Amino acid sequence: MSIATHYPAEAAAPSAYRAGGSSFYLAMRILGRQQRQAMFEVYSFCRAVDDIADSDAPREARLAQLALWRNLIETYYSYRRFGEADDLATAINRFALRKRDFLAVIEGMEMDAAADIRAPDFARLQFYCDRVACAVGRLSVRIFGLEGEAGLHLAHHLGLALQLTNILRDIDEDAAYGRLYLPREALRAAGIEGDDPNAVTADRRLGAACMIVAERARAHFIEADRIMSAAPRHAIRAPKIMEEVYRRLLDDLMVQGWNQPRGRVHVNKPRLIWIALRYGFV
Repeated sequence: MSIATHYPAEAAAPSAYRAGGSSFYLAMRILGRQQRQAMFEVYSFCRAVDDIADSDAPREARLAQLALWRNLIETYYSYRRFGEADDLATAINRFALRKRDFLAVIEGMEMDAAADIRAPDFARLQFYCDRVACAVGRLSVRIFGLEGEAGLHLAHHLGLALQLTNILRDIDEDAAYGRLYLPREALRAAGIEGDDPNAVTADRRLGAACMIVAERARAHFIEADRIMSAAPRHAIRAPKIMEEVYRRLLDDLMVQGWNQPRGRVHVNKPRLIWIALRYGFV
């Protein structure tokens, strides 16, 4: 019996198929079978809690569902032997994944569920990014086989780079949720006051604020690249693909700018395949 069968459907164990539509899918596919399965499970866990945070359920209900996930993670780590547990428990056991990183991801989702984040200061934004992105990186580098200080530093810099790029790409989508992740310091530097998402995203000065965030993301990409250049190749093939996809996404965003109407920027399939071949198999 799976540990997860003791919990309601809202906290059911994740399933690997949900990674199929992810921009990270190609990066996962190049991994060995056990690593690939573990990454699918981590990704599916992240999608499950993210879906809760972004649902239209009342905030109390969302927080209650996330609390079920907290309890489930605690239960995994309270078992000395997982026995016939589900695949997430197997990944935890096989790669010595740390409980505090799973709980950090949930904490980030709780921030979104508890209240709409609007123009946080840089410090709070970095804390949020650490929870929803860098913590995922800390889980991932253990699966990739890049542990120690190099792994932690890569998780930090690449996690921030990816999440800041997501924020810049998803400005309109986030505004529809009532959220505005652009930091207040960047907005004020561009001459934008207030934190109403719709007003800010319609402001003609938005691009100047976004460029400040884009330069921060670019600096984190550069540092992530430096770390990977000194790491064993087998341990950085997957994160290198992720980096290249998102770095190109950031470059395209900076070229397009943030004036309205804003098109949805994405990396097309031929480009994705070229990146996978260039960094995954050479």
